[in-house]
Amino acid sequence: MGSRWMVLAGLVAAGLIATGCGSSGGSGSPSSTSSAQSGSSAASGSALKTANVGGTTVLTNAQGFTLYWFAPDTSTSSNCNGSCASFWPPVKGPATAGAGVTGTLGTITRSDGSMQATYNGHPLYTYKLDSAPGMATGNGITASGGVWHEVTVSGAAPSSGSSSSSSSGGGGGGYGY
Repeated sequence: MGSRWMVLAGLVAAGLIATGCGSSGGSGSPSSTSSAQSGSSAASGSALKTANVGGTTVLTNAQGFTLYWFAPDTSTSSNCNGSCASFWPPVKGPATAGAGVTGTLGTITRSDGSMQATYNGHPLYTYKLDSAPGMATGNGITASGGVWHEVTVSGAAPSSGSSSSSSSGGGGGGYGY
């Protein structure tokens, strides 16, 4: 039980830190910051696959880490740059579809000139605090000026507020947000 509180405390701290990076401008203008760097991990493209995480079929990278989308992004631009991108590393584009990946893959050009993979029009990210495949600790976090969502295979956005999807499995996995 103690490790759950440490994870929650880490998420709160990361959310507070990441929130600070999203406070410049904010109204859709592409703010190109000099501190924006390309992620140091990742090759020239990304292989995507699916996995069952917490009872939901989500998109993952080749290593099995859950992929996320950021509500303030558009189909042509990312609104997560600078220190935000250090917590939410962009998935390098172009991406290739593995088993179960049925949506539309594409790319956008980030403010630093690098290519980022998209799925059904959403720029894709991983989350720094997901320390192992199969985790989705970034799902539902509000940070950097918006909400982060795990990418479901359908690509559908969750309903605002509470999730209306029925939970199969019943016995746990609640994160206690």
